[in-house]
Amino acid sequence: MTVPAPTGRTDPNQLPTDETAAPSAPHPRLITLLAAACGLIAACLYYCQPLLPRIADSYGASPSAVGALVTATQAGYTLGLLLIVPLGDIVARRRLIAILLGAAGAGMLLSGAAPALWVLQAGGFAVGAGAVVIQILIPYAASIVPADQRGRAMATLLTGVLLGILCSRTAAGLLGGAFGWRTVFLAAAGTLAAVALLLVRLLPPSPPDVSLGYGAQLAATLRLAAAEPVLRRRSLIGACCFAAFSVFWATSAFLLAGPHYGWSTSAIGLFALVGAAGAIAAKATGRIVDTGREAVATGVLLALGVAAFAALWPGGRSLAWLVAGVLVLDVVVHGVHLLNMSVVYDLPDHPRARIASVYMTSYYLGGAAGSAIGVTAYRFGGWEAVPATGAALLAVGLVVWAVGLRRRTGRR
Repeated sequence: MTVPAPTGRTDPNQLPTDETAAPSAPHPRLITLLAAACGLIAACLYYCQPLLPRIADSYGASPSAVGALVTATQAGYTLGLLLIVPLGDIVARRRLIAILLGAAGAGMLLSGAAPALWVLQAGGFAVGAGAVVIQILIPYAASIVPADQRGRAMATLLTGVLLGILCSRTAAGLLGGAFGWRTVFLAAAGTLAAVALLLVRLLPPSPPDVSLGYGAQLAATLRLAAAEPVLRRRSLIGACCFAAFSVFWATSAFLLAGPHYGWSTSAIGLFALVGAAGAIAAKATGRIVDTGREAVATGVLLALGVAAFAALWPGGRSLAWLVAGVLVLDVVVHGVHLLNMSVVYDLPDHPRARIASVYMTSYYLGGAAGSAIGVTAYRFGGWEAVPATGAALLAVGLVVWAVGLRRRTGRR
């Protein structure tokens, strides 16, 4: 399998190579491999969600205390995005991938053997920090395809991530229901070890993209965030979307396990399959990206997201409304995410690991905040407070989009 060199950039500290030539199309199997790897890694961030009621019973903890596991995992991911992902431009990629997957695997082992809730949360934090390897692989994929194919290639990787998330909830529910929640985390540790061996074996060695020290790279990343308005706007929109998404998924297991539905852990895991619409939307949105209509599509999706939460309000007692709302919400959140990534990764003259660090840090800060806000809203306001909170967050994203639309130039 021949892998083209990553696309060159005009950063003044970039190493002098012949990489400034436009890349030829990579072998299709490479994109498929990267998509599968991203899906398996992303799954580890979400295994815990359908297991929360069972974990709460195991430790005799409250829903809000156990919900902190989701927040700890996303907080680890967010910190990794801020402090680890910038390394993707300045160190050898293959070695970094191996180290991060090792950290995530160790976190899964710790979670599976955790004697106390705080140990489980520490393991979740390690899993989140190691799983940022996804944001090393996605910019790499964006750099090895021609510009007119980038939308479809990134859609393939995002589809892999979404399928990993969907399968994680379902597999965790089924496996946890049959063998206990600890088995899920231990099995995931083995999966991460297999992914690490595969990627280290098959990915070609590559030199750093830029010649900088770690401190200088972090400073350059912060300067990028301060200087690039398109990146700031898209990062804020992404944060609002993922916060709204997390408000729902951090609380849905408690709703479905509650007195009205009374579902088992396995049934809650199967419920996640309704989010398959998000994977379908990613493929369709990839074609929109390649035609250059990202701005209008973003606004349409955000407006649909507000409507989705309106449908989720009666979902507290109606399964039909709950399913309808989830279908639309998944289409919205994952579609907007792909549109955002296509815009920011196409910004000229910036190494992509810096872009990934800024955008994805904002994205997962939104997710961590949304999980905490959602659990709190559910605790004090019941289910009715959850869709109201999610709709408000998406409304903020819609305002940011509208302001940016008036200021944008070109197709941004």
